Amino acid sequence: MARTSVLPTRVLLICAAIGVATGLIGGIAGWVTPILLASPLLFLYGLVLGSHVLPGIIAQEVLRRPFVALITHLIAALVSSAFNPAWALRFIGTALLFGAIQEGVAALTRYRAWGAWRFFISAALIGVVVAVAVFFAAHLGTMPLWAQITYLAISVLGPIAWTAIGLAVGTALSRAGVARR
Repeated sequence: MARTSVLPTRVLLICAAIGVATGLIGGIAGWVTPILLASPLLFLYGLVLGSHVLPGIIAQEVLRRPFVALITHLIAALVSSAFNPAWALRFIGTALLFGAIQEGVAALTRYRAWGAWRFFISAALIGVVVAVAVFFAAHLGTMPLWAQITYLAISVLGPIAWTAIGLAVGTALSRAGVARR
């Protein structure tokens, strides 16, 4: 009797393809980050960091299965690490955090609700986590009030904007037949 795999090879290959493509974007974000953090435009960092939601969003939109966000995030983190090996642990940590949040929100709906609202809930949660963590890590409290407010708004809205992009890409991939059963 043949046993059905929870994650068949086809699913893993799609996760890998999405992970490599979004890992390239993460690698570019990794190059931009040190420049941005050293500039007066530090408050835009949330927009750059928000790009790291793409692997899980695209994978979940295309495949609509458990664990695909986490697997795709980890593959993307490994690809991004090739661009900036010194940041490998940051890429992997971000992948685990963002993937866990995206999987957690999907698990709360028992992987049955795939409306855009669910993706945007995970994006908003990620945005809040990013905003709070980076606010304290980068000592943004020393910046002028307008920069702090702008930073917080961009940090929450960045992942939401990238989620909209990810949903559009995922929908286009699905229409192209990437996930045909």
